[in-house]
Amino acid sequence: MKLEVEIKQSKFKDEYHKLGVNIIYTSNWIEAQRTRHLKDFDLSLEQFNILRILRGQFPNPVTINILIERMLNKTSNASRLVEKLRRKSFVERKINKEDRRACDVIITKKGLALLKVLDETEKEWVKSFLHLSENEVKKVNNLLDKLRK
Repeated sequence: MKLEVEIKQSKFKDEYHKLGVNIIYTSNWIEAQRTRHLKDFDLSLEQFNILRILRGQFPNPVTINILIERMLNKTSNASRLVEKLRRKSFVERKINKEDRRACDVIITKKGLALLKVLDETEKEWVKSFLHLSENEVKKVNNLLDKLRK
């Protein structure tokens, strides 16, 4: 649906202003979809992001600083998120042997099993993009990359 209809605004200063509003609106729309998708699993988007980072590094542990570097939302409190995941038994947290000020975090079997289930349910979430052709998807990805240059 057109942005103007969604937010009930017919005029923008110019196309650049409309682009900014459209990106923010679309980002929030996608985030709301993902949040609904993860709600059944009692996970936030940020917790899900941490689990995926840890799975990518498995079986090696990752420090909190590495998690912060790789997270999609750079303003998240990674230590707090890891603690929540630890309480759910999805990750383990240990003192780093080389630097006692740092913590090593590793995903557990339970965390890996959860991601396996989420990988299957993610197919439902991705359906919202399937009305775009693969070429259109590549073009959007390239334009977003170019925008962040």
